[in-house]
Amino acid sequence: MDFENVIANRRSIRKYLKKEVENEKIRKMLNAINSAPSAGDLQAYEVFLVKDEELKEKLAEAAYGQYFISEAPLVFVFFANPKRSAIRYGARGERLYCILDAAIAASYLQLSAVDLGLGSVWVGAFDDDKVRKILEVNERLIPVAIIPVGYPAEKPAATPRRKLEDLVKFL
Repeated sequence: MDFENVIANRRSIRKYLKKEVENEKIRKMLNAINSAPSAGDLQAYEVFLVKDEELKEKLAEAAYGQYFISEAPLVFVFFANPKRSAIRYGARGERLYCILDAAIAASYLQLSAVDLGLGSVWVGAFDDDKVRKILEVNERLIPVAIIPVGYPAEKPAATPRRKLEDLVKFL
């Protein structure tokens, strides 16, 4: 699929077919994550790929009952690593760059998933401490996004977007 179509076809998918995602597609998504740009090329983020049914269920509960998370065959959890970014960028790296790095990598995952015929949704509403505990993650890492991925069992319509004239300030 060409890039313009990838962008045009990305939707928030909350219903998934009961179908495993092939290892080759998983590898391609992981390579997309690894290719994402990051501040200073530090890749100040960590990614957990969850397939375990019990862990997915716990993550759905930690996300305030968003149980569609547990229905996806794959769940990616992105954490910012402030200390890794602080090595080069100090406080700004700890506060901002690591969060941006994780968000960009998560976006690359979502676009890669579309290109591979898969769907995903960005989940940002969750209890940080519960997510850390479920995945046994050090408290220094900041959970940024939970992204379930699988074959879509729905085809949502495009949502309205702002007019470019309202969004972009031409100077």
